[in-house]
Amino acid sequence: MTVDVRDIDRSGKTLILMGGWTAEAEVSRNSAAACLKSALKIGWDAECLEVTRHLAADLIAAKPARVFNALHGQMGEDGNVQGLLNLMEIPYTHSGLLASAIAMDKPATKNALRHLGIRFPDDLDFTINDDDIHVDHDGPVVIKPRNDGSSIGVVITSSADEIPSYSTWPEGTDLMAEPMIPGRELTVAVLEGEPLTVTEITQGNAFYDYQAKYETGGSQHQLPADIPDDIFDQVMLWSSLAHRGLGCRGVSRSDFRWNDRSGEVFMLEINTQPGMTATSLVPEQAAYLGTSMDELVDQLLEVAQCD
Repeated sequence: MTVDVRDIDRSGKTLILMGGWTAEAEVSRNSAAACLKSALKIGWDAECLEVTRHLAADLIAAKPARVFNALHGQMGEDGNVQGLLNLMEIPYTHSGLLASAIAMDKPATKNALRHLGIRFPDDLDFTINDDDIHVDHDGPVVIKPRNDGSSIGVVITSSADEIPSYSTWPEGTDLMAEPMIPGRELTVAVLEGEPLTVTEITQGNAFYDYQAKYETGGSQHQLPADIPDDIFDQVMLWSSLAHRGLGCRGVSRSDFRWNDRSGEVFMLEINTQPGMTATSLVPEQAAYLGTSMDELVDQLLEVAQCD
């Protein structure tokens, strides 16, 4: 899966989009810094651009030949930036508008992929009365924004009676509720439609939260995961089906919970803009299969395109 660096046209300016004004801006900056280092090392004329609401004007002024999309979360991951780049005819990395918009909306992802045989946690009905959230469910509950990433805003409670007030989240947050799936955390990166391997994530927190994802030593990654062959094959297949089913491009990462007592596996979500930091899972899986971070960034830039 290595890239022949001699056969790629790296002419023209490459802009690496980063930051923005969402809760995931700092993660994006960290991803962009790592990608910039690799892009420069391998010969791209690259620089980072901090994204503001004047992005269109900044792109016109910069005249990039291509864009590496290192944005995370709303605006950069939900189809908005992809649509702008399509209109401006600037090739960009990662998925296009439609795949990005669907993958960012977790209920929409479920609706789009269930027909492929992929199993997701059920959606739980809930009501919000004044500032109180009421969920009709016995047992642990997960409450989370329907369109944020990096585990931002995710709350797990041991019962529906312990759900915090709605004002815990930023005003206007669109929430969803699911039963908490017990078991082990698995993830699979998919590069150009091909699943790489399965990583099991272990950490000391109640779930794989923001700190576990991005703080040094916040989690431990075992790859390949020491799990039964049928579970390994199942999450590899589901990851590939999800990537192709949504029409993703470049790289994606699908996350799962495996209940090792019941044997049930559930997909939690698919990420079209997975992290590319020093502790991120996608570069780690690629390196395990012999593709360095430099080669990974190179390959993503090589296939940059508009819808």
